[in-house]
Amino acid sequence: MKSCAIVVALLLAFSLPAGAQSPQQSQPQGPVVVTTGEGIVKRAPDRVWVSIAAESRARTAREAQRANAEAMNAVMAKLKGMSLGADSIRTLAYDLQPEFDYRDGKRTLRGYVARNSIEVRVDDIERVGEVLELAVASGATSVSGVRFDLKQREAVEREALKLAVADARQRADAAASGAGMTIAGVLRIEEQRASVQPPRPMMMSARMASESADAQPPITPGEIEIRADVTLTASIR
Repeated sequence: MKSCAIVVALLLAFSLPAGAQSPQQSQPQGPVVVTTGEGIVKRAPDRVWVSIAAESRARTAREAQRANAEAMNAVMAKLKGMSLGADSIRTLAYDLQPEFDYRDGKRTLRGYVARNSIEVRVDDIERVGEVLELAVASGATSVSGVRFDLKQREAVEREALKLAVADARQRADAAASGAGMTIAGVLRIEEQRASVQPPRPMMMSARMASESADAQPPITPGEIEIRADVTLTASIR
Protein backbone atom coordinates (compact mmCIF):
# COMPACT_ATOMS: atom_id res chain seq x y z
CA MET A 1 0.00 0.00 0.00
CA LYS A 2 1.44 3.33 -1.01
CA SER A 3 2.28 5.86 1.65
CA CYS A 4 -0.13 8.77 1.78
CA ALA A 5 0.67 12.30 2.78
CA ILE A 6 -1.06 13.50 5.90
CA VAL A 7 -1.93 17.14 6.21
CA VAL A 8 -2.98 18.67 9.49
CA ALA A 9 -4.47 22.14 9.16
CA LEU A 10 -5.37 24.39 12.06
CA LEU A 11 -8.12 26.83 11.12
CA LEU A 12 -8.52 30.01 13.20
CA ALA A 13 -12.06 31.06 14.01
CA PHE A 14 -13.06 34.43 12.63
CA SER A 15 -16.22 36.45 13.24
CA LEU A 16 -18.02 36.76 9.91
CA PRO A 17 -20.77 39.27 9.14
CA ALA A 18 -24.26 37.84 9.19
CA GLY A 19 -25.24 36.45 5.80
CA ALA A 20 -21.64 36.42 4.53
CA GLN A 21 -21.83 32.66 3.91
CA SER A 22 -24.65 30.20 3.61
CA PRO A 23 -24.58 27.12 5.89
CA GLN A 24 -23.74 24.93 2.86
CA GLN A 25 -20.79 27.14 1.88
CA SER A 26 -19.34 27.74 5.35
CA GLN A 27 -15.92 26.25 6.07
CA PRO A 28 -15.28 24.11 9.18
CA GLN A 29 -14.08 26.12 12.16
CA GLY A 30 -11.32 24.75 14.37
CA PRO A 31 -8.54 22.25 13.76
CA VAL A 32 -8.99 19.53 11.15
CA VAL A 33 -6.97 16.64 9.81
CA VAL A 34 -7.01 15.60 6.13
CA THR A 35 -5.87 12.10 5.17
CA THR A 36 -6.01 9.85 2.14
CA GLY A 37 -6.89 6.16 2.17
CA GLU A 38 -6.57 3.31 -0.27
CA GLY A 39 -8.46 0.04 -0.58
CA ILE A 40 -7.41 -2.81 -2.87
CA VAL A 41 -9.39 -5.98 -3.59
CA LYS A 42 -8.16 -8.77 -5.86
CA ARG A 43 -10.45 -11.33 -7.43
CA ALA A 44 -10.13 -14.06 -10.02
CA PRO A 45 -12.13 -13.01 -13.13
CA ASP A 46 -15.28 -14.95 -13.95
CA ARG A 47 -16.14 -13.28 -17.26
CA VAL A 48 -14.18 -12.50 -20.42
CA TRP A 49 -14.81 -10.45 -23.56
CA VAL A 50 -13.17 -11.41 -26.86
CA SER A 51 -13.01 -9.47 -30.14
CA ILE A 52 -13.27 -11.66 -33.24
CA ALA A 53 -13.00 -10.42 -36.83
CA ALA A 54 -13.31 -11.75 -40.37
CA GLU A 55 -11.59 -10.05 -43.28
CA SER A 56 -12.27 -10.80 -46.96
CA ARG A 57 -10.73 -9.49 -50.19
CA ALA A 58 -12.09 -9.57 -53.75
CA ARG A 59 -11.86 -7.74 -57.06
CA THR A 60 -15.22 -6.01 -56.59
CA ALA A 61 -16.96 -4.51 -53.58
CA ARG A 62 -19.93 -6.85 -53.93
CA GLU A 63 -17.73 -9.94 -54.04
CA ALA A 64 -15.81 -8.78 -50.95
CA GLN A 65 -19.06 -8.18 -49.09
CA ARG A 66 -20.46 -11.56 -50.09
CA ALA A 67 -17.32 -13.43 -49.08
CA ASN A 68 -17.16 -11.61 -45.78
CA ALA A 69 -20.84 -12.27 -45.02
CA GLU A 70 -20.30 -15.99 -45.64
CA ALA A 71 -17.25 -16.07 -43.38
CA MET A 72 -18.86 -14.17 -40.50
CA ASN A 73 -22.15 -16.06 -40.77
CA ALA A 74 -20.20 -19.30 -40.38
CA VAL A 75 -18.41 -17.92 -37.32
CA MET A 76 -21.66 -16.65 -35.78
CA ALA A 77 -23.41 -19.97 -36.37
CA LYS A 78 -20.66 -21.86 -34.55
CA LEU A 79 -20.62 -19.42 -31.64
CA LYS A 80 -24.40 -19.48 -31.24
CA GLY A 81 -24.21 -23.26 -31.22
CA MET A 82 -22.09 -23.04 -28.06
CA SER A 83 -25.10 -21.69 -26.08
CA LEU A 84 -23.18 -18.67 -24.78
CA GLY A 85 -26.37 -16.67 -24.23
CA ALA A 86 -28.75 -14.71 -26.41
CA ASP A 87 -27.07 -11.37 -25.57
CA SER A 88 -23.48 -12.60 -25.59
CA ILE A 89 -22.61 -11.47 -29.15
CA ARG A 90 -22.67 -7.94 -30.53
CA THR A 91 -21.25 -6.25 -33.64
CA LEU A 92 -18.35 -3.87 -33.02
CA ALA A 93 -17.65 -2.57 -36.53
CA TYR A 94 -18.09 -3.21 -40.23
CA ASP A 95 -16.30 -1.48 -43.08
CA LEU A 96 -15.62 -1.86 -46.78
CA GLN A 97 -12.58 -0.15 -48.27
CA PRO A 98 -10.81 -0.11 -51.64
CA GLU A 99 -7.16 -1.18 -51.85
CA PHE A 100 -4.66 0.29 -54.29
CA ASP A 101 -1.26 -0.51 -55.73
CA TYR A 102 1.17 2.34 -56.29
CA ARG A 103 3.79 2.22 -59.02
CA ASP A 104 5.66 4.99 -60.82
CA GLY A 105 3.46 7.57 -59.14
CA LYS A 106 0.28 5.97 -60.41
CA ARG A 107 -2.48 4.46 -58.35
CA THR A 108 -4.18 1.31 -59.55
CA LEU A 109 -7.22 -0.26 -57.91
CA ARG A 110 -6.28 -3.71 -56.64
CA GLY A 111 -9.65 -4.66 -55.18
CA TYR A 112 -11.73 -4.30 -52.05
CA VAL A 113 -11.45 -5.51 -48.46
CA ALA A 114 -14.45 -6.06 -46.18
CA ARG A 115 -14.01 -6.39 -42.42
CA ASN A 116 -16.56 -7.38 -39.82
CA SER A 117 -15.71 -7.56 -36.12
CA ILE A 118 -17.82 -8.78 -33.22
CA GLU A 119 -17.40 -8.94 -29.46
CA VAL A 120 -18.27 -12.14 -27.61
CA ARG A 121 -18.95 -12.38 -23.89
CA VAL A 122 -17.97 -15.66 -22.27
CA ASP A 123 -19.26 -16.25 -18.74
CA ASP A 124 -17.31 -19.48 -18.28
CA ILE A 125 -13.56 -18.76 -18.23
CA GLU A 126 -12.72 -22.38 -18.98
CA ARG A 127 -14.45 -22.09 -22.39
CA VAL A 128 -12.41 -19.15 -23.67
CA GLY A 129 -9.87 -21.32 -25.44
CA GLU A 130 -12.68 -23.30 -27.02
CA VAL A 131 -14.33 -20.11 -28.29
CA LEU A 132 -11.10 -18.86 -29.86
CA GLU A 133 -10.31 -22.18 -31.49
CA LEU A 134 -13.82 -22.56 -32.89
CA ALA A 135 -13.89 -19.00 -34.23
CA VAL A 136 -10.63 -19.41 -36.12
CA ALA A 137 -11.56 -22.85 -37.44
CA SER A 138 -14.87 -21.51 -38.81
CA GLY A 139 -13.40 -18.56 -40.72
CA ALA A 140 -12.28 -15.77 -38.36
CA THR A 141 -9.05 -14.12 -39.49
CA SER A 142 -8.13 -12.34 -36.26
CA VAL A 143 -8.77 -12.69 -32.53
CA SER A 144 -7.81 -9.86 -30.19
CA GLY A 145 -8.89 -7.71 -27.27
CA VAL A 146 -9.22 -10.46 -24.67
CA ARG A 147 -10.64 -8.53 -21.70
CA PHE A 148 -11.36 -10.09 -18.31
CA ASP A 149 -14.05 -8.82 -15.95
CA LEU A 150 -16.18 -9.65 -12.92
CA LYS A 151 -19.88 -10.42 -13.02
CA GLN A 152 -20.38 -8.73 -9.64
CA ARG A 153 -17.85 -5.92 -10.08
CA GLU A 154 -19.99 -3.27 -8.37
CA ALA A 155 -20.07 -5.29 -5.14
CA VAL A 156 -16.28 -5.64 -5.24
CA GLU A 157 -15.90 -1.90 -5.87
CA ARG A 158 -17.99 -1.17 -2.76
CA GLU A 159 -15.79 -3.53 -0.75
CA ALA A 160 -12.69 -1.67 -1.92
CA LEU A 161 -14.35 1.65 -1.02
CA LYS A 162 -15.04 0.46 2.54
CA LEU A 163 -11.40 -0.54 2.92
CA ALA A 164 -10.25 2.84 1.61
CA VAL A 165 -12.43 4.76 4.07
CA ALA A 166 -11.26 2.56 6.95
CA ASP A 167 -7.66 3.17 5.94
CA ALA A 168 -8.17 6.94 5.81
CA ARG A 169 -9.88 6.93 9.23
CA GLN A 170 -7.04 4.93 10.79
CA ARG A 171 -4.55 7.42 9.39
CA ALA A 172 -6.61 10.29 10.76
CA ASP A 173 -6.67 8.65 14.20
CA ALA A 174 -2.91 8.17 14.06
CA ALA A 175 -2.31 11.77 13.02
CA ALA A 176 -4.57 13.16 15.74
CA SER A 177 -2.98 10.91 18.35
CA GLY A 178 0.49 12.06 17.32
CA ALA A 179 -0.62 15.64 17.95
CA GLY A 180 -2.07 14.73 21.33
CA MET A 181 -5.63 15.10 20.08
CA THR A 182 -8.58 12.91 19.12
CA ILE A 183 -11.06 12.75 16.24
CA ALA A 184 -14.22 14.73 17.03
CA GLY A 185 -16.10 13.81 13.85
CA VAL A 186 -15.77 13.16 10.13
CA LEU A 187 -16.63 16.25 8.10
CA ARG A 188 -16.19 15.07 4.53
CA ILE A 189 -15.23 11.98 2.49
CA GLU A 190 -14.30 12.44 -1.16
CA GLU A 191 -14.17 9.34 -3.35
CA GLN A 192 -11.87 8.91 -6.32
CA ARG A 193 -13.19 6.79 -9.16
CA ALA A 194 -12.34 3.10 -8.72
CA SER A 195 -9.78 1.78 -11.19
CA VAL A 196 -9.37 -1.71 -12.55
CA GLN A 197 -6.05 -3.23 -13.52
CA PRO A 198 -6.74 -6.14 -15.89
CA PRO A 199 -4.53 -9.21 -15.83
CA ARG A 200 -2.11 -9.88 -18.64
CA PRO A 201 -3.17 -13.14 -20.27
CA MET A 202 -1.03 -15.39 -22.41
CA MET A 203 -2.70 -15.96 -25.75
CA MET A 204 -2.08 -17.02 -29.33
CA SER A 205 -2.98 -15.05 -32.43
CA ALA A 206 -5.57 -16.39 -34.82
CA ARG A 207 -2.83 -17.35 -37.28
CA MET A 208 -0.86 -19.27 -34.66
CA ALA A 209 -4.01 -21.04 -33.50
CA SER A 210 -4.87 -22.11 -37.04
CA GLU A 211 -1.40 -23.60 -37.49
CA SER A 212 -1.72 -25.68 -34.31
CA ALA A 213 -3.80 -28.74 -35.08
CA ASP A 214 -6.48 -29.49 -32.48
CA ALA A 215 -4.89 -27.10 -29.99
CA GLN A 216 -6.81 -24.51 -27.97
CA PRO A 217 -4.99 -21.19 -27.39
CA PRO A 218 -3.63 -21.04 -23.82
CA ILE A 219 -5.30 -18.37 -21.70
CA THR A 220 -4.14 -17.46 -18.18
CA PRO A 221 -6.79 -15.28 -16.44
CA GLY A 222 -4.65 -14.09 -13.51
CA GLU A 223 -6.38 -11.68 -11.11
CA ILE A 224 -8.32 -8.46 -11.44
CA GLU A 225 -7.31 -5.69 -9.06
CA ILE A 226 -9.92 -3.13 -8.05
CA ARG A 227 -8.75 -0.09 -6.12
CA ALA A 228 -10.58 2.75 -4.41
CA ASP A 229 -9.03 6.01 -3.16
CA VAL A 230 -10.64 8.51 -0.82
CA THR A 231 -9.78 11.76 0.93
CA LEU A 232 -11.15 12.15 4.46
CA THR A 233 -11.49 15.39 6.38
CA ALA A 234 -12.16 15.19 10.14
CA SER A 235 -12.35 17.68 12.96
CA ILE A 236 -10.02 17.11 15.91
CA ARG A 237 -9.99 18.30 19.50
